[in-house]
Amino acid sequence: MTLTKERLIESIYNNCEYSKERSIKLFESLVEIVKSTLESGENVLISGFGKFCLKEKKERRGRNPETGEDMVLGARRVVTFRCSSALRDKINGKK
Repeated sequence: MTLTKERLIESIYNNCEYSKERSIKLFESLVEIVKSTLESGENVLISGFGKFCLKEKKERRGRNPETGEDMVLGARRVVTFRCSSALRDKINGKK
């Protein structure tokens, strides 16, 4: 089962003894901070969890899969995630 925004907020509510409204505000604030940091061009490092990294993609040639027509895909920024070694070890059952 996928961990959803609603379930994350519910976990904050249950584990931190905050009100439901405060749990929602806390979660929304955290997400906004991460989004605005990435938007400004900075990476986001959460120790013991991982790093959200911005990567610049150059303009490149591509093909429209529907028509087969050649096209140019514009330059863009993408977000990647690299998990920490601690998280990787935990996922793989290592100590």
